[in-house]
Amino acid sequence: MRIVPRQERGALILALSGDFDIDNVGVLGAALENAAQDGPGPVVVDLSAVSFADSTTVNMLLHGQTVLGARMRLAAPSPFMDRLIRVLGLDSALPVFATVAEAIDPPSPA
Repeated sequence: MRIVPRQERGALILALSGDFDIDNVGVLGAALENAAQDGPGPVVVDLSAVSFADSTTVNMLLHGQTVLGARMRLAAPSPFMDRLIRVLGLDSALPVFATVAEAIDPPSPA
């Protein structure tokens, strides 16, 4: 489990990798709480390298939305995360984008 923060075009990107579960998800919670203090820009959680996540991780992502509101965005879900998001309907609660770039600058609705 690893979280690498970086700034990109006015957004804070939290690049997650590895397995996230009850034993280590607190680190994600702390990163999201810190992001709430990081300014008004988007907070993009890059899920492209997440190989496993359990229900505590999903709850932590939902908590992130509570703390960050519309600033919180999920991006580039790995195959595991894509399936988890679809099965749980998480995409109805959180915005999910195919790429980090789209999460930073969402396309305008047609």
